[in-house]
Amino acid sequence: MRFKIISITAEYIKQFNIAVDAVARERKYLAFLTGPSMDMSTAFVQENIKGNWPHVVAIAENKVVGWCDITSIHRDVAEHVGSLGIGVIEGYRGIGIGEELMHAALQLAKDRGLTRIELTVRENNTRAIELYKKLGFSAEGLHRNAIRIDGKYENYISMALLLNY
Repeated sequence: MRFKIISITAEYIKQFNIAVDAVARERKYLAFLTGPSMDMSTAFVQENIKGNWPHVVAIAENKVVGWCDITSIHRDVAEHVGSLGIGVIEGYRGIGIGEELMHAALQLAKDRGLTRIELTVRENNTRAIELYKKLGFSAEGLHRNAIRIDGKYENYISMALLLNY
């Protein structure tokens, strides 16, 4: 499967919104169960573009099939820190899209001068955890019963990567 990784532009906001919603509705990977509204997605992408925050998408078959963004945590004392979010829609996993998205976003983070990238991941998402470890992320903590879906609790693992220059 051929795909390309590009920095997001306004023309891809709708497709980005659709991709996020698709992954969220699987109820297995993200911190929400449905995607944000179009207004929220538009504001999110516009903030990332305006602030020069890393936000890349994978395009295959003329649609957004994955994304990786590294965003501000909105604290003056943490201007060097970014929070990573990533997703790849079903049917496009296992072919290297996630890894390529992360490589591109992490390079943009370095170019922007970020020195710490944080993320949280569901404890049972072992494929993602292995990818994060492969790219140099280390586990920093466990958030017990951090989420509850249909009455079932799950833990989050906090991970971080220190970018060296």
